[in-house]
Amino acid sequence: MIQLYQPKSDDELSALLQRPSASVAQLEETVTAVLDEVRRLGDVAVQRYTQQFDGVLLADFRVTEKEIHEAAELISSELKESIALAQSNIERFHRAQHVGVQQMETMPGVLCRRKSIPIEHVGLYIPGGTAPLFSTVLMLGIPAVLAGCKNIVLCSPPGKDGRIHPAILYSAHVVGITQIFKVGGVQAIGAMAYGTESIPKTNKIFGPGNAYVTCAKQLLAKNGFAIDMAAGPSEVAVIADDSVPAAFVAADLLAQAEHGKDSQVIVFSDSVKYLQQVIDATQMQLQQLPRKEIAGAALTFSRAIVTPDLSTAMKWSNQYAPEHLILACRNARELAEHVVNAGSVFIGPWSPESVGDYASGTNHTLPTGGHANAWSGVSLDSFTKKVTFQELTRDGLQAIGKAVEVMAEAEGLQAHANAVTIRLNQSDYV
Repeated sequence: MIQLYQPKSDDELSALLQRPSASVAQLEETVTAVLDEVRRLGDVAVQRYTQQFDGVLLADFRVTEKEIHEAAELISSELKESIALAQSNIERFHRAQHVGVQQMETMPGVLCRRKSIPIEHVGLYIPGGTAPLFSTVLMLGIPAVLAGCKNIVLCSPPGKDGRIHPAILYSAHVVGITQIFKVGGVQAIGAMAYGTESIPKTNKIFGPGNAYVTCAKQLLAKNGFAIDMAAGPSEVAVIADDSVPAAFVAADLLAQAEHGKDSQVIVFSDSVKYLQQVIDATQMQLQQLPRKEIAGAALTFSRAIVTPDLSTAMKWSNQYAPEHLILACRNARELAEHVVNAGSVFIGPWSPESVGDYASGTNHTLPTGGHANAWSGVSLDSFTKKVTFQELTRDGLQAIGKAVEVMAEAEGLQAHANAVTIRLNQSDYV
C-alpha cells in the first residue's frame, strides 16, 4: 500500500524522494563475463546463453520473412489498426523534429554551417517476456528510419518456441526493419556492441531492459560505446488536487507500478483527505489487475506526499526529476510552465501517461532515476550526429587570423598560430 507522508524538513523530503536502491555492482561480475564471451566467441556464446537464459537452442538467430508473415496472421485487425494510428502520430511528431542545414556567415568571408548526419548503424533492444514491448519498436524504429540510419538491427528474446512475440515482429515489419534477431538479454547487447558472425556490429544501442540489460549498457558506456541512456526502473510523479477524480490518479499510479516490482510512483497534493481517497482507490483498483503482484510490490516503494500548496509540489517534483510527470489539477497548463526537470509531461485530467506510452506521438523512451535533470528522452536527434563545417575565403582568414594567432600563442600552442600565419604569408597562392 502507498504510505502517506507530510515532510517537516528538507532532509525528510530528500529521504522520501529516494529511488529504490539497486546495486549494479552486484551484477557486474556476471554481466562482464557474458559480454567478454560474446566479444571473444561470437555466435557460439550467444547460442549458449540463449539456451541457458531463454531455454531454447537456436541454430539460426535471424528472423525469416516467413516468420514475419506468419506473425502478421496472428495479429488481430483491431490491434493492427491501433498500431497504425500510433505509427501515424509518432511519425508526424518525430518528422517535425527534422532540422535542415543551419548556415550563416559569422563575419564576412567566414561561412559556418551545421548538418545532421544519421548514425549509420544502430541497435534496438526490445524486451519480451511477460510484457513484450512492441510499442518500443515504434518508438525507436520510427525515428531511426526517419533519421536515415543505414542499418537498423533489432534484437528481442525468443520464447520457449524459439519465436519472437508476433506483435513485435509485426511492428518491426510496418516500420520497415528487416534485420531482426531472436536474441535477448546481455548476450544481445554484447552482440550488437561487438558484432558476431550473424549479428552486425552497431554504433549505438537503444532500448530498455531488465537490470542485467541496463548493467550491460552501462558497462559498455564506461568503455566509450554509445547508448541512448542508462534507463532504470520506470517511474511517475503526479501533482493532483480534488478537481480531478481520485480514481483517475489511482489508475495512473497503477499504470506505472505494473511495469515492474522496482517501479516507483509518487503523488503530491495539498489535501490529506484527497490523498487518502487516492490511496483507497489505488488499493481497490489493484485487486482487479492481472499483474497485481507486481504492481503491489512496486507500491511499497511509493509515496503520497502532502505539500503546502501546488507550487511547492512543483518545486519538489523538479527536485525528484521524474521520468513521467502528470499534472492532474486546476491550472495544469499554468503549472506546466514551471516544469524544469521531467522526461515527459501530461497536462490535465484527460491526459493519462499511457497515451504517451503508446500513441500520442511523443517518445516513451525517457530518462529515469533522476537523470531528467540533465538528459532528454529519445528523439530524432538521438539517431543523428551534428557535424559542423566552416569555409573561409582569404579575406575571411585575414579578418579573423590575428585573433586566432593571439589566442593560440596565449595558450602556448604555437603550431595553431602557425597554421594561420603560414597561410597569410603565402602571397603567391590565391
